Amino acid sequence: MSTRVDPPPSGPVRWDKSLALKILADMVRIRRMEERCAELYGKQKIRGFLHLYIGEEAVAVGALNALRADDNVVATYREHGHALVRGLPMKSIMAEMFGRQEGCARGRGGSMHLFDAATRLYGGNAIVAGGLPLAAGLAMADRMQGRRALTACFFGDGAVAEGAFHEAMNLAAVWKLPVLFVCENNLYAMGTAIERYESQADLCVKASSYGMPATRVDGMDVAAVREAVQGAAELVRDGGGPMFVECRTYRFRAHSMFDAELYRSKEEVEAWKTRGPIHTFSARLKAQGTLTEEEFLAIDAAAQAEVEEAVAFAEAGSWEPVEELLRDVHTPAAPEEAR
Repeated sequence: MSTRVDPPPSGPVRWDKSLALKILADMVRIRRMEERCAELYGKQKIRGFLHLYIGEEAVAVGALNALRADDNVVATYREHGHALVRGLPMKSIMAEMFGRQEGCARGRGGSMHLFDAATRLYGGNAIVAGGLPLAAGLAMADRMQGRRALTACFFGDGAVAEGAFHEAMNLAAVWKLPVLFVCENNLYAMGTAIERYESQADLCVKASSYGMPATRVDGMDVAAVREAVQGAAELVRDGGGPMFVECRTYRFRAHSMFDAELYRSKEEVEAWKTRGPIHTFSARLKAQGTLTEEEFLAIDAAAQAEVEEAVAFAEAGSWEPVEELLRDVHTPAAPEEAR
């Protein structure tokens, strides 16, 4: 990949102050939580796989702030930020990553399988592209029940190379299902640059081939993401069928904690950091008088405090009793007389 990147997002943000500061706070909360998770992983407090969202915060924050509470959300294994913005308490997320039964999935899912039916967050899916068919099914269920809701499905560019992507896109288009496909294109499928595994690297062209509207947005610009998703969501809810939004973004950390990151240069990463969503958005707000440095520091301090409270909660959590390990694994056979 080239180290050349576009200029940082700029220009006025036409939101009221309360919305602007909420969205900034959402991004800061994700960043601070994940930075702490990286530290905890190094101390073996969090085990298994850990995929960080650092650098990509504008996508989840912008998109989820454009959705409604009755919409469904399906995400990938890089879903901590989506869960947090969707409304899961940070305590519940952290306890899940610690494997404690106080976590959102009783400690059974861990980092890659955050789930919460109350907020309509239907995973955290560890299988690449595994969430796309689920999204089609959820959307079909909503239609059959007469609900005016949509299913927002988040996935990476690597998922576009999977058969499940094409199957889900095709069915959603044929049946005109209310699915909003949100591609978080961070330009690498694990360690392979997109131009090395896609014969057609313009992902909007692929989506358009299924007869659905497709648009591309700067995924490092939270204002642009929210605007694009808000407009697309209304069209989907109004019966326009599925839509595809490609968010061009970039992860600042390795693919996972096991990734040696030998496939891209430090110069490329540093060049993309100039477009970081938190500092560019806060700079825009300060330039127009919507944010002061004191307000930013207060937002950051609140996020740090929330993180430490969540870590303390997870540390104090309990392990699931051994006698409950088969709970929800299978249903006992019915007595002979009931068959």
